[in-house]
Amino acid sequence: MFIKNVKKIYRNINLGIKINRTDNTKLRFAQMLRIAFGQSKMIDKPIVGLLHIIVYLGFLIINIELLEIIVDGIFGTHRAFAPFLGSFYNFLIGFFEIFALLVIISVIIFWFRRNVINIKRFLSSEIKGWPKNDGNIILYVEIILMLLFLTMNGADFWIQQNAPNYNYIKAGSFPVSQFILPLFDGISSNIVFIIERAAWWLHIIGVLCFLNYLYYSKHLHIILAFPNTYFGNLSPKGKFSNLKSVTNEVKMMLDPNADPFSTSINHEISKFGASDVFDLNKVQLLNAYTCTECGRCTSECPANLTGKKLSPRKIMMDTRDRLEEVGRNIDLNNGKFKSDGKELLNDYISKEELWACTSCNACVEACPIGIDPLSIIIDMRRYLVMEKSDAPSELNNMMSNIENNGAPWPFNQMDKLNWKNEL
Repeated sequence: MFIKNVKKIYRNINLGIKINRTDNTKLRFAQMLRIAFGQSKMIDKPIVGLLHIIVYLGFLIINIELLEIIVDGIFGTHRAFAPFLGSFYNFLIGFFEIFALLVIISVIIFWFRRNVINIKRFLSSEIKGWPKNDGNIILYVEIILMLLFLTMNGADFWIQQNAPNYNYIKAGSFPVSQFILPLFDGISSNIVFIIERAAWWLHIIGVLCFLNYLYYSKHLHIILAFPNTYFGNLSPKGKFSNLKSVTNEVKMMLDPNADPFSTSINHEISKFGASDVFDLNKVQLLNAYTCTECGRCTSECPANLTGKKLSPRKIMMDTRDRLEEVGRNIDLNNGKFKSDGKELLNDYISKEELWACTSCNACVEACPIGIDPLSIIIDMRRYLVMEKSDAPSELNNMMSNIENNGAPWPFNQMDKLNWKNEL
């Protein structure tokens, strides 16, 4: 199921326009290691960043023991890695347990932040309903998985000490789960064995269910943060991309020797800018799937802070929702998209949102995993201006003045030097 869902995501991302992000391999790997693996941008908010790093490392480290759990399940062994690791194995299990406890504490704090403390970025309209429930479901699942892990270890430790007939080898250090041993006093070894096996099964099933739940959740970033940061934009954040077709047109106009009727130049341009997900590039669609919905972008957005409709987080969520809608359409129509009369523009993202953006890049700077909402906003603005001639009157006036007067102001070129007469 997980592989099937990954193939869907891969297909949907590939609906986008091809973009070359294969340059500077070393710099891209360094960026991925620093931001995705090293969590460098999370520590901008030290307390939350530390808690997130604990949960993140707990997820990675405790899943190392998952390998042993799987091996024991397949081959019917008990703590199969212990004979090979010796005393280091005891250290590892103890280390895993301490991290499990830290993860539980961190997740509880996160739950209070989301549901009790009125943090503004968790109260926005786009985060209500399923997005809010999704964030809480993940927290509940993480607590349950950690408790199952500790219960399994505690019951295992009890059997090692009190039920030699089960042939459980004495291995592991249990600094946390040892405190639940009194709960097993007065219970038969058969019942404790059933508790240990039940915790084992529920843990492994829970992990596999969680793996498949990722497809429907904002926590897909656990996987996609790595390619997202690798294929991120390495250009300075203030630099906008040029449309190749427009650049070629300008070069042709400036070249006195260019033949405007040449077939190499006079090619048809399908579309300027973007009105739907098909017009966005693959990295932008990858961004949409990677968004964690944390709201840091929106909380830093000056347009949002001054009460305007724009929310960079909503831009990414809307893009992903539209992309998922297109994917379902393709599934229902034998692998081909059948026009549904909808577009990302207007049906999901309004013109008011697009024109509220100041293009300051605060959202890009704030994102902990390198997502770029601004690039989508700019591409959709390009469509409005270049395809629909639909821009705010102030911009239309400015562009008309530039076209007619060579400057943004409504003064004739012949009057440019009139200011000197006033000196």
